[in-house]
Amino acid sequence: MIRFGTTPIAWSHVDDPGLGGDIPLERCLAEVAAIGFDGIEQGHKMPGGADALHAALKPHGLAFVAGWHPLNLLTRSVEAEKDALFPVLDTLRAMGSAVLIVSEMSDAVHALPDAPSDARPVLDAGRWAEFGAGIEALAGEAAMHGITLAYHPHMGTVVQSDREVDALMEATGPGTRLVLDTGHCTFAGGDPVALARTHMDRIAHIHAKNVRAGVLAEAKAERLSVLHAIRRGIFTVPGDPDGCVDFPGLLAVAAEHHYDGWLVIEADQDPRVHAPAMTHAMGLGALRAMAATAGLVVAHRAGP
Repeated sequence: MIRFGTTPIAWSHVDDPGLGGDIPLERCLAEVAAIGFDGIEQGHKMPGGADALHAALKPHGLAFVAGWHPLNLLTRSVEAEKDALFPVLDTLRAMGSAVLIVSEMSDAVHALPDAPSDARPVLDAGRWAEFGAGIEALAGEAAMHGITLAYHPHMGTVVQSDREVDALMEATGPGTRLVLDTGHCTFAGGDPVALARTHMDRIAHIHAKNVRAGVLAEAKAERLSVLHAIRRGIFTVPGDPDGCVDFPGLLAVAAEHHYDGWLVIEADQDPRVHAPAMTHAMGLGALRAMAATAGLVVAHRAGP
């Protein structure tokens, strides 16, 4: 069964304070609930700790969809990374959340405004086995807390392309699952539908992020940084006629594999140009219709 969620990033961008830095969390939560989403992912303006999180989300009837944790396995030990995970996992368990989203951030360039996305770090072939073993060890730690660790390939990082996703899945064991972010996959030159066909059995979480084809072409031709591409409007919501992601194709694959999890609309945009409440209402309507056509079963909405 599926549920529909979103992230706060269209209201307030975590890596670019100029995008929605003045929008309070309460406005974001109120609009997300009014649109009809079942839940929301972690955002940088959310309070820490389960008690404060519960107090913020409960009045709006929103579930806490998933947590986010940046990894630095390439520069720190597995044991140090496990220690950093403990408070995150405790909060997720207390909130009734089942997924922890992680991504390796060592030397990442996604938050550097003047660094082209192709200036990102690249993992040497000989380091994949050790890197994968570290991720799998962290996945095992999460599993002991009842949490699924899902790796998020991300522009500007060591796991960006479809080829690198394949390498990561080969280097890790069954405990490591995958976030399919359709926007980052497309921006990186990949095919979300093909990636889903290859790895759907290990996909635990889906970010439904659309990509404006015209801006994508500009970003590649001009070697834009990830942040400048976002400011120019590369990402948008499902259902936007300027978008090029094949959501019907992706959702058909998900339905074939009986996907059981969240469909999360995530659209990094400038809220002054693309009003989050308006765009996300359109996106949710479109995604609901496409999911129904694909045959995905929607879970009955429950409280957080």
